[in-house]
Amino acid sequence: MRWALPLAVLIGVVAALLTWTRPGASVPSAADAPVAVYLLDNGFHTDLAVPRAALERRGGPLGQAVAALAPGDWVLIGWGDAIFYVDQSPISDRLPDGARAFFRPGNPSVIMLDPERQDPRDRYAADRRAALRLPPAAFDRMARRIESSLDLSDGAPRVAAARPGDDARFFASRETFSILHLCNHWTAGVLNAGGVTIRPAKSVFSGEVMRSVKAVELDRAAPHA
Repeated sequence: MRWALPLAVLIGVVAALLTWTRPGASVPSAADAPVAVYLLDNGFHTDLAVPRAALERRGGPLGQAVAALAPGDWVLIGWGDAIFYVDQSPISDRLPDGARAFFRPGNPSVIMLDPERQDPRDRYAADRRAALRLPPAAFDRMARRIESSLDLSDGAPRVAAARPGDDARFFASRETFSILHLCNHWTAGVLNAGGVTIRPAKSVFSGEVMRSVKAVELDRAAPHA
């Protein structure tokens, strides 16, 4: 029975990780000129849809990167491995590269900024989007977290990749991609900076990130004493 104690410790650690919750900074009433942000979920990956004007108004490196994009009132923002995320070939042809992205340490990553002309509510089904109405201070915290991921070693955001015929631009990120820090982990961290409570270990799944935002929607809709 010498294995019983180590096994019990392991089970306890796993349980603690699965229930670990990281509260978001307090999100005050959204009555003061809120910024509407949408979380988009395609079933395994999450992006954020952010009003372009709000990003350009705050300036800074992120605003500079956004200003250089093609026209569009919205900007889709995502993060991922610098090679796998950009590649559009069939997933079945990319399985070896997927394994590399998951398990090799130190993979470079990129931030996608993709201009969109269409309102997310018109393009994405209701079950694939969730809305946040962020007060200016909460929006600024979220934008700062995105900005902090940019590689500014050259003094300004640097385009690391683009796709032919696609307006999306992929800017070099200072963060690294691995099984311990996936695209949905990154999005959850950005949302957490804006005030959303998350469960980091479970945020490997896009549905968990969506659940976190839906919980904020429900809390705001519920009557408060």
